[in-house]
Amino acid sequence: MSRPYLRLASEAPAPLSASPIIEMRGVSKTYRTRDGDVPSLKPIDFTINEGEFLVVVGPSGCGKSTLLKMVAGLLPPSAGEIRVEGRTITKPHPGVGVVFQQPLLLPWRSVFANVMMPVEVKGLDRTIYGRRATELLEMTGLGDFANKYPWQLSGGMQQRASICRALVHDPKIVLMDEPFGALDAMTREKMNVELQRIQSTTGKTVLFITHSIPEAVFLADRVLVMSERPGTIAAVYEVGLERPRTLDVMADPRFVALTQKIRHHFYAQGGLD
Repeated sequence: MSRPYLRLASEAPAPLSASPIIEMRGVSKTYRTRDGDVPSLKPIDFTINEGEFLVVVGPSGCGKSTLLKMVAGLLPPSAGEIRVEGRTITKPHPGVGVVFQQPLLLPWRSVFANVMMPVEVKGLDRTIYGRRATELLEMTGLGDFANKYPWQLSGGMQQRASICRALVHDPKIVLMDEPFGALDAMTREKMNVELQRIQSTTGKTVLFITHSIPEAVFLADRVLVMSERPGTIAAVYEVGLERPRTLDVMADPRFVALTQKIRHHFYAQGGLD
């Protein structure tokens, strides 16, 4: 059963576990169309450990979003097996929260009511999880906006509300599909700092998809680099930068060296876009 209360900021999250929480074994995806089969992902094998922040970066169309949707149980793999918390995924997993590129908030519902949607859908205790929703909104600086409507918020604030919605039912795993891609550069940087803080506070396992190499290195414990379609794993890099990270880390020679090393993969492939 999920914990009913958010870990407080004063409490340290559990140390990073070496125990895999997500496992992919020989996973591939081929879409069937009238014009024939379209391979999206070659067979992939990898694991994500509990409490890890893993970022996937790769060119457009390489299957990043397909990979995330299969882990979420929204798409079936064509071959292979995906296991989350030791169980083979054949449908959406209750211990997973998903954040998409657009906030997808319902305009006729308040911020608080939007955040509470998973609680209503899953039939969870409204009193317990209402307190959790309030804690999340306070933690992300939205406490004073709980009764506002999405159209009254900035883009960054809307995305923070969508992150609260993904966390409200206390999932162990959060999947994020380019959640800051539509934001301006300054807001995106602020959201990266905020997300790092949220993950550090809550200890969630995060699988994050992005086109941005600096964003990947700033956020990740490990960066998984994908090849062009049909996508496969081109490389995996450990990010040895200390946490918490400020934006100043982008001037660190280690940060610069790793972003350049990852970028070289895409010079050879013709770029990220």
